[in-house]
Amino acid sequence: MPSHLPDVVLWSVPAFLLLTVVEGVSYRLHPDGDAAGYESRDAATSLSMGLGSLVFDALWKVPVVAVYAAVHELTPLRVPLSWWTLPLLLLAQDLCYYWSHRGHHVIRLLWACHVVHHSSRRFNLTTALRQPWTSLTSWPFYLPLVALGVHPAVLAFLASVNLVYQFWIHTERIGRLPRAVEAVFNTPSHHRVHHASQGGYLDRNFGGILIVWDRLFGSFAPEREPCRYGLTKNIETYNPLRVATHEYVSIYRDLRAARTWPERFGRVLRGPGWQPEGAGQEPGPLTVPRG
Repeated sequence: MPSHLPDVVLWSVPAFLLLTVVEGVSYRLHPDGDAAGYESRDAATSLSMGLGSLVFDALWKVPVVAVYAAVHELTPLRVPLSWWTLPLLLLAQDLCYYWSHRGHHVIRLLWACHVVHHSSRRFNLTTALRQPWTSLTSWPFYLPLVALGVHPAVLAFLASVNLVYQFWIHTERIGRLPRAVEAVFNTPSHHRVHHASQGGYLDRNFGGILIVWDRLFGSFAPEREPCRYGLTKNIETYNPLRVATHEYVSIYRDLRAARTWPERFGRVLRGPGWQPEGAGQEPGPLTVPRG
C-alpha cells in the first residue's frame, strides 16, 4: 500500500484560510453590490457543512474502502504510481469525476446529496466548503479505476488533488482567463455557470479540473449573462442539518404521496423536478434541461 502519498487537503488548509481572508477583505475594500461577497450566516453555514462533511466522510469511508480493497485484491491488474502514470491517472480520475458529478445532477437520489453544494445564493470561497454529509453516493463511479488496478490509496490521493484544485474556482473575483486556459481547464468563469440557477446555465460545466469533458459530451455553456446563484426553489434556512437533509425529506414526502410504483421509481431515479404524466411540470430544486 502506498504510504508516501501526501495529504493534499491537509497541506492546503493554510492556503484555503489565507485565500478566504484575502477574498473577504477584497469585498470590504471594493464591494460589488448586495448579491456579491459574503454574508455572515451564509458563510457560517458553509463552514459548518464543511466541518460536518469531514466527520461523516470518515464514517462513509469505512465501507467504501472495504469494497475498493476487495475489488483491488480480486483484480490481477496493477497500475503503478510513477512520474509518467500520474498525469494519466489524474486524467482518468477527472473523467470519472465528470460522470459522477453529472449523475448527481440528473438522478434525484444522488442530487439529494449534491444539492447541498448548490444551496447557497452566494458564490465565494466558503461555498467550496459547503459539502454534503451523505457522500456515500459517489463511490460506484470510481470503481472501474480500482478494477483496472489503481490502488485505493492512490485513488484517494487523486480525488484530493481534484478537490483542492476546485477550491479556487469558487470566486467572482477572478474574471475570464486567457482563451487557451479557458478552453482546457475548469475556471471560475466556467464554474460560475455551473452554480447558476437560470435558463441555459442549468446542468452545465460538470468538469473538475478539465472543462474538455463538457465540450466533448455536450454539457458546456460559456458565461454570458450575470449568474444568479442558488436553486430554482431556494431553501429559506441556514440550519446545517436542514441544508444537509432537505431534499431527502422532499423525496420522502413525494414517495408517501405517490400512487403507483412507476411514480415511486420516478421520484427517486428520474431527474430533480420530474413529475408523472398529467401532474404538471413544476420545476423542483433543479430542472434538468432537455437538449
